Amino acid sequence: MKQRNKAAFIDRDGNLIRETGYLDSVNKVRLYSRSIKALKLLKDRGYKVIVVTNQSGVARGYITEAFVKSVHEHIDGLLKKHGLKIDGYYYCPHHAKKAVIKKYLVDCDCRKPKLGMIKAAQKKFGIDLKESFMIGDKLTDVHMGKNAKMRTALVMTGYGEKEKLLIKEAYDKPDVVAKDFYQAVRLLLK
Repeated sequence: MKQRNKAAFIDRDGNLIRETGYLDSVNKVRLYSRSIKALKLLKDRGYKVIVVTNQSGVARGYITEAFVKSVHEHIDGLLKKHGLKIDGYYYCPHHAKKAVIKKYLVDCDCRKPKLGMIKAAQKKFGIDLKESFMIGDKLTDVHMGKNAKMRTALVMTGYGEKEKLLIKEAYDKPDVVAKDFYQAVRLLLK
């Protein structure tokens, strides 16, 4: 298949929705105020929107994979009211060191900053990574994007303010540091 779609790979917690620590109830899901504007802008520009999220709470026994999927269904319900849809959700339930559930005690290829989730989405949607970018609130999001040779943005929501202090020492620097998801999209689309 010829790769020709462009995508915005976005982190979920602290970027699309508010960071709550280990999210344990769909009732705690809150979109950031400008997430809808960001998603509309991406869709208007022809981008696939792909959520890529580490969910080690599964490995730690705090939540289940079924719960992660129910959160994604809940987000879809919130977005549908605005005529929007996430094209794909990819999550990593593993942790190489802190898993209490044995089957998730894995040094996998899907945990950010590794590229398993991006490669799976690239294969399914025919994504041209050179035309795509990654947005998140942690440097692992930036490293993942850089590992895929994409432009990246670090947002100041979620863990972003703390992570910004680590940029100087980071081996990969974000192309853009933005107030939030919407500003990151606007800057990356310029």
